[in-house]
Amino acid sequence: MLKKIFICCVILLAPQIPFAQTAVKTIKSTYITLRGEPLYKEGFVHFAYANPDAPKGGAVTLHTTGTYDSFHRYALRGSCAAGYQHFYDTLMTASYDEADVLYPLVASEVEYAADYSFIILSINPKAKDNEGEPVTAEDAAFSFNIIFEKGVPQFRSFYSDVTVSVLDGNRVRFDLAPGDKEKMMALAQSTVFPKRFWERHDFSEPLTTPPLGTGPYRVKDYKMGQYVTLERVKDYWAAELPVNKGRYNFDTIRYDYYRDSNVAFEAFKAGEYDFREENSASAWATGYTAKIFEDGTIIRSEPPDESPAPANGLAFNVQRPVFSDIRVRRALAYFFDFEWINANLFYGQYRRVRSFFQNTKYEARGLPSPREQEILAPVRELIPPEVFTREYEPPVTDGSGYIRPGAREGLRLLKEAGWELKGGKLLDVKTGARFSFEFLIYDSTAERFLIPFRNNLARYGIDMRIRTVDQSQYINRLRSRDFDMLALSTSPSAYPSSDLLILWNSRYIDSTWNTPGVSDPAVDYLTEFIAAHQEDDEALTAAGRAFDRVLTWNSYIIPEWYIDHHRLAYKNKFGIPPVRPKYDIGLDYWWVR
Repeated sequence: MLKKIFICCVILLAPQIPFAQTAVKTIKSTYITLRGEPLYKEGFVHFAYANPDAPKGGAVTLHTTGTYDSFHRYALRGSCAAGYQHFYDTLMTASYDEADVLYPLVASEVEYAADYSFIILSINPKAKDNEGEPVTAEDAAFSFNIIFEKGVPQFRSFYSDVTVSVLDGNRVRFDLAPGDKEKMMALAQSTVFPKRFWERHDFSEPLTTPPLGTGPYRVKDYKMGQYVTLERVKDYWAAELPVNKGRYNFDTIRYDYYRDSNVAFEAFKAGEYDFREENSASAWATGYTAKIFEDGTIIRSEPPDESPAPANGLAFNVQRPVFSDIRVRRALAYFFDFEWINANLFYGQYRRVRSFFQNTKYEARGLPSPREQEILAPVRELIPPEVFTREYEPPVTDGSGYIRPGAREGLRLLKEAGWELKGGKLLDVKTGARFSFEFLIYDSTAERFLIPFRNNLARYGIDMRIRTVDQSQYINRLRSRDFDMLALSTSPSAYPSSDLLILWNSRYIDSTWNTPGVSDPAVDYLTEFIAAHQEDDEALTAAGRAFDRVLTWNSYIIPEWYIDHHRLAYKNKFGIPPVRPKYDIGLDYWWVR
């Protein structure tokens, strides 16, 4: 499944009044699709990548790094335990084979206005929480209320045009003004929390004991910050629904926490856990040499990854004075030698990111089309002129480690921006202050590619300090934007969605996800244009490419890399369906043989 930003929707806290009768056309269905037709028609029995006869049972141990101090993903602070996505169900859910199609889960049926001004979701009368009590429309409405009151602040702004009412015990209605299909679908994906539990707890604070859930797993055992074991809810009410048939087969899932990736890999070689998706190219190329990898105990595979590639990169905090100048940001990209890093550290396994819509039709190529130019015309004076004259590509080296040609261009840009090299130090011409900044990380494995970057910068008088903090500190500093630069890991974008508002629009500048701190009228205009044209494919395609050009030429990040396949290693204990999902590994459809 495409990894998307979790969208929690909220409501206005206002007295409810009867809804006026309107002549708007309504649509009743058991699915919703943003565009086109669903892959799975009404009445389907299970997804194509599921084995409906998969046996239940067995124990699986997984791993993660860092620590945790909460069982509550939606608190304003703290780090949540791994596996939290299994605690609760959503009203509707997606398949792993398609983008933006929703099928029944807690909600068994939907009715919505043809102009997307409202949606009514009928709660499945069989829906239960993990103690066997009914899940009702009141729980759904409460969930939105609690997020509105206690959740992340930007949602109150983004969903301020949404109101909710409980029509009866099994029907909840959301009204949108104006109508918005994409936002309507986001409402349909909302998480449902049991009211009777959360009305007794502070939703804004970390939760140090396991919650009452509505999902397929609950916490069985844990040691805070070290491990957590989930157990399958044996009487899980939704186990036989088409979206879950053949899914959630493991009796227990244990997540062990390790200090960093290196320690975790050593534990895997010792047989301490069962499955690993390798994110280190060097480890994949040279590290899998222990006996456990040669005697058949561990299977290695490289299934293709057909998902859009994430636009990962080294993100500048553009609110820091040192990075507020676009020339400085562009200059530093010339000191990041991807070709050398890929050849010497990654064994040539990666490709360079060059787009925020990598591997989709929205990736900007060539020069802007007439339609793109038309869309960009109102903000032409606010965007880099290169948008109209050059196709964006990150700086390229010959991979030898000799970066002087690029460094000359970098120094030229820095000189234009008011910096000069004196006595081996790059100094501000006006103040005499040295060019110095901190790169924030929480996993020491990042040092392997940051140290060559730091060394290149140091040769030209720039002081970059690598600061490693624990995961909790990192999250807190990220949320408060207390950093100069860090590695930005993004969710892949299949198309330009209204999620871009939360990611880039200045109205949501306090959002954790607007990591670089962008506040730009041109970016605001484009994100709002995209949100308003979700059902106009021609306009959306042109606007997506135009937006891609504006982001890349503004140099908010130094692009990193991506890979077009998965690197999986797992114990020879799993059964795997013969059909793999297009957009996900599908681990929750595997079983223990």
